[in-house]
Amino acid sequence: MSYAPDHIDLTRRAATYIDKILKGAKPADLPVEQASKYELIINLKTGKALGLAIPESFLLRADEFIQ
Repeated sequence: MSYAPDHIDLTRRAATYIDKILKGAKPADLPVEQASKYELIINLKTGKALGLAIPESFLLRADEFIQ
């Protein structure tokens, strides 16, 4: 199971920072931002091998499954 920032969203945010820097902004003047979008990925095969019972409500919140 993984609950981590969405890497695609982080890449888009980095591109915005790079654009501002290339247009003349000083990196020290740019605000620090935290990730705003997170992904929940569940590995069902490993969970089954470990004998874990994953609640249905938890499965409904997952963004991706690994079969």
